[in-house]
Amino acid sequence: MGKHTAELLWTRGDQDFLDKRYSRRHLASFDGGASVPMSSSPDVVPLPMSDAYAVDPEEAFVSSLASCHMLWFLDLAARKGFRVDSYREAAVGTMGRDERNRTVMREVLLRPRVDFSGEILPSREQVGQLHHDAHEACFLANSVRCEVRCEPVFD
Repeated sequence: MGKHTAELLWTRGDQDFLDKRYSRRHLASFDGGASVPMSSSPDVVPLPMSDAYAVDPEEAFVSSLASCHMLWFLDLAARKGFRVDSYREAAVGTMGRDERNRTVMREVLLRPRVDFSGEILPSREQVGQLHHDAHEACFLANSVRCEVRCEPVFD
């Protein structure tokens, strides 16, 4: 099925490090050439050791699940002949404790809003089925322990 890579680079620079007040900012680079500044979340490691403007791993996790779902949805909609004009997502991941008292991602809620045009417009039921099928097909949703829910938003 292929390998998917990400390279991370963090350097200490002139920081002491052993005082544990070092910057968590680092760079994630991907095989297509994109590079994204990343950091721990300020909710986990306080400022200034975290960078609030960088992507934190929890945000990346939520974004990856939302992106995977969207890509499957678009593919399935095109196969059914439904023209998608826009797909907007406001995904939210909720952290909490598991049964062993470990901090985990408890839930990811997807709230997609999809606009269609053309001669064939899907019913609400058909849109719901497309989301269900996308969720079932999503590699990442099938790979995680936390619940991944999808609640489509309609105007």
